[in-house]
Amino acid sequence: MSRPPFIDAISPVLGPSSATTIVPKRGSSSASISVGSTARHIEKNGLPVGLEEPGPDIEAADVAGPIRKRRKNQWFEKGGPLRPFRLLRQDIRAIKQRYASDWTLFNQLIVASAVYVFFTNLLPGITFASDLYVLTGKAYGTIEVVLSTGLIGIIFSLLIDFLHLMAWALIHACWMHFLLAIFNAHDYTMQYVTTFSTEIFSLLNSIIYFHKAIQELERAHANTSFAAFLYAIIGAIGTLLVAIALSTAENWKPLFHRYIRMGLREYAAAISIILFIGMPHIGELASLDRENLPISPSFRPSSPDRDVFFVKFWQLPVNWVFLAIIPGFIITVLFFFDHEVSTIICTIDRYGTKKPGGFAWDIVLLGLTTALSGVLGIPPANGLIPQAPLHSESLLHTVEEESTINAGNGNKELIVREVQQVYEQRWSSFLHAGGILLFMSPPFMHLLGLTPTSVLAGLFLFMGEQSLVVNPILLRTFYLLTPPSELPKLPEGVPGYAGIHFYTLAQIVLTVIIFIVTLTVAAPAFPLIIISCVPIRLLLMKRLWKPATLRFVDSWACKVGTPEDDDDLKITPADHSQ
Repeated sequence: MSRPPFIDAISPVLGPSSATTIVPKRGSSSASISVGSTARHIEKNGLPVGLEEPGPDIEAADVAGPIRKRRKNQWFEKGGPLRPFRLLRQDIRAIKQRYASDWTLFNQLIVASAVYVFFTNLLPGITFASDLYVLTGKAYGTIEVVLSTGLIGIIFSLLIDFLHLMAWALIHACWMHFLLAIFNAHDYTMQYVTTFSTEIFSLLNSIIYFHKAIQELERAHANTSFAAFLYAIIGAIGTLLVAIALSTAENWKPLFHRYIRMGLREYAAAISIILFIGMPHIGELASLDRENLPISPSFRPSSPDRDVFFVKFWQLPVNWVFLAIIPGFIITVLFFFDHEVSTIICTIDRYGTKKPGGFAWDIVLLGLTTALSGVLGIPPANGLIPQAPLHSESLLHTVEEESTINAGNGNKELIVREVQQVYEQRWSSFLHAGGILLFMSPPFMHLLGLTPTSVLAGLFLFMGEQSLVVNPILLRTFYLLTPPSELPKLPEGVPGYAGIHFYTLAQIVLTVIIFIVTLTVAAPAFPLIIISCVPIRLLLMKRLWKPATLRFVDSWACKVGTPEDDDDLKITPADHSQ
């Protein structure tokens, strides 16, 4: 995600989103598209595994909603929410079951996905590197960003002064991540999140993509001639439009052979990027001054004061070691929240994931790679924001699903329908991360240096468009502009579109507010604002919107149903007396 300066300096989220292994979601198994193995945990009766069976001191009514009545020590007993290592043990068992199968699936769509995610991680990462080089006093540059993106991507796909202070901040973040995993933080943090918040977060990602594209064009305007700036606009829009056009190639029938159309669709972004990288070097365009991606000339740290990728973190004074806990805590909050919400976004029903996975295991890996980044003196990369949803989109394919229905008179009818699923494997993560590491070598780094920043602006626009078109907020925004007579008929019980329109406007306003915050010195607080959307939705909005409206537009993000369904299931003493 494009971050404001402060966050760019402490936690550039540059990718390996990307070590995306796809794994379950709801019902009898949970899933996610994840760095390594992020997952929403198996649920029964709406509760995560280990919480579904009421203990001797839990009232039956508590099982339908969050558990409220427990003996003090029962929180740490077997199956309790704070039972150490409960989710981690479950995750490790799940990974053992599915790890081999993650490597047995390999086809052309996986290769195409790896190429796509390669570009969406590497090129934005290099752009952020130019900002980091200035913000961190030359401590972080292109080579550090590329090394971080590729190295951590490889780790996750297989498993899933300033520098001294940052090293300790990331070491502190490591043990904080461990505590979150050990004490099953997922169970008692994300059970209250609904799609109201996740849709806002997804829309924020799209806006930031578009904003970053505009920033690249503004930079071209400031540093190049007016003619070069005009071409930069053409190059950016051209990269966007060609990628969008090629992504629809499957619908060009009968034009071209089926496999040609398939290839054009799967490699749409890569073809467009390569085309507009080469175009400025042809004919009269070659004489234009243009701004290219900044690169490192050799494989060595960007700072002239460093010779190796290693930080002697033990040389930091003790008082600064303890002070580093503060930025370490900020990084932990950012990474944990980004990881959780991105996992939810990537595990919606649209992706049809089925394999089990593990959230706690990913948090452990994230903590380890964060500490490793600090010791190596490279920026941390949490691996999910914001390319993971794009990764999952690139792995979607159509399959036929059979089901049987009762046709009456004891007869059963076989129904075949087409559904979309993602390929659940590790190859696309491993290949794209390996490709990024390859581009640390001087010859390949030189090739990157030929890339105009206008192409990067076009890539940002394409990434924003791809993220936006699958967000339900966009469709409901179109409803705002549609005459009432042309709107689709609502299900019985939903009072009308007025409540839906105000719900959509509330999401848009909150997203704009959060985006404005990310542009200020208060940027590190933006996850807290998104978190605040949870109590707003559960406590305030239920008083302002009718239950039927909220049930129609919103649902729990980590389990089946809606908050309104849970309210209906609550059993009060008065109910018993009746």
